[in-house]
Amino acid sequence: MDKATDKENFTSNPEDERYMRMALREAEKAFEEKEIPIGCVIVKDGVVIGRGHNQIEMLKDATAHAEILSIGTASGKLENWRLEGATLYVTLEPCPMCAGAILNSRISRVVYGSPDTRFGGCGTTIDVITNNALKRDVEVVGGVLADECLGLLKAFFQRMRLEKGDSGAKS
Repeated sequence: MDKATDKENFTSNPEDERYMRMALREAEKAFEEKEIPIGCVIVKDGVVIGRGHNQIEMLKDATAHAEILSIGTASGKLENWRLEGATLYVTLEPCPMCAGAILNSRISRVVYGSPDTRFGGCGTTIDVITNNALKRDVEVVGGVLADECLGLLKAFFQRMRLEKGDSGAKS
């Protein structure tokens, strides 16, 4: 079975669901800030060492994805850019940029919620992680709390469409 669609790995792993719920809380922060609601936490040895959510609009920075910000936080906390043995939990499958950062930071495992059929870099659209040129082994598990993660994204875009329609009607 394809790694990106292997739903059996997470159903028996309550730890994955626990940390994905933390990532969802980060995504909710992004939602409230009118950012695309993607959240991320990084865990090593049972301790959250990094967390973040999209801040592209706030920081006016195309690279301010939840994963990139979380990697920066985790590296700062460990005072080391090498995050070997860490697991990254993110509500939406990482894009190719974030997948590259995951490889470069040497994260060992990626667990994502909803697959990204447009920009997914962990096997859905393109696979930056598996058989990578850096010869890094990264385990990828997709679909953890996928319905909740996707539901938050859908609610966000629906809200944005409504607000755009409302502001257009008032003009």
